[in-house]
Amino acid sequence: MTTVVWVVGGIVGIGLVSWLLGFAAERLRSVPLEPAKLAWVSPQMTVEHADLNGVKVRYVKAGTGPNLVLLHTLRTQFDIYQSMIPELQETFTVYALDYPGHGWSDIPDARYAPEDFYGWVEAFLETADIDNAIVAGTSIGGTIALELAARDNPRVAKVVSINPYDYPITYTSGLKGSSLVASLVHTAIEVPVVGEAFMRLRMRWMERLIFEGGLANKRSLSNALFDEMSAVGNRPGQLKGFMSLLRESQKWQNARDTYENIKVPVLLVYSDQDWAPQADRERTASLIPNVEVVTVENAGHFLPVDKPKELAKLIRGFANTEE
Repeated sequence: MTTVVWVVGGIVGIGLVSWLLGFAAERLRSVPLEPAKLAWVSPQMTVEHADLNGVKVRYVKAGTGPNLVLLHTLRTQFDIYQSMIPELQETFTVYALDYPGHGWSDIPDARYAPEDFYGWVEAFLETADIDNAIVAGTSIGGTIALELAARDNPRVAKVVSINPYDYPITYTSGLKGSSLVASLVHTAIEVPVVGEAFMRLRMRWMERLIFEGGLANKRSLSNALFDEMSAVGNRPGQLKGFMSLLRESQKWQNARDTYENIKVPVLLVYSDQDWAPQADRERTASLIPNVEVVTVENAGHFLPVDKPKELAKLIRGFANTEE
């Protein structure tokens, strides 16, 4: 009995110390300010804000031509497309937004479940009055694009789904399976109190390893892009939102139940080193009626960072195909 008491007491003590250290670390972090100017944004681009029923989101608009909407991955922001937008704006009117709880958009008190993201992106298309759009998204962005098409959203004309995050997340797939560090973080988040304390102790080297776990070429992640995404993670409330997003991550696979309803053309792009198992890639492809499947070699989950020129070329080519 005494041994049990000591063990329980030790666990409680470790949890309490971790919580206090995490809270102290969070309080010591400097709160970042939204940059007045983005180094990669040219005079032909505009950074704007849209009000989605009381939630302000940041987005960039660039170029002229057919509408192209870019949707980013979880825990990143529209800057992940910074190597693609300057090129794509020569062909398209490009829109790229930060989801709520990401980048420099508002951080609402929400569950950050798939339904929240579907609603936010639909509201963005309405608010920005974007019609006849090619919606191209990576990871959860790819799943959002497919789901909007499955719901017959009238503003979606074509979909480019890049490494969609629509399969069961296990220790060998998804973010949890991308690296040992990511697995530890994802597992810790699932434990009440302990997970929050662990995340508050996050360190830059840990964040870098997690991002690099989605790349085939680690050098493709510039220091400037990493510094921006790391700083944004220190915004008050973003940690809570990110933890909620990860706790809801298993629900993204439910989107596949609707894919048979998609009527618009779809380009399904996978990296050869994506987190999705081959069987899940094939299942997703088999569920979409009018789909073309392409695999990009020597690339990881964050394809817009690993192979931006190849991805931009695929999008341009798909835009020119007949329906």
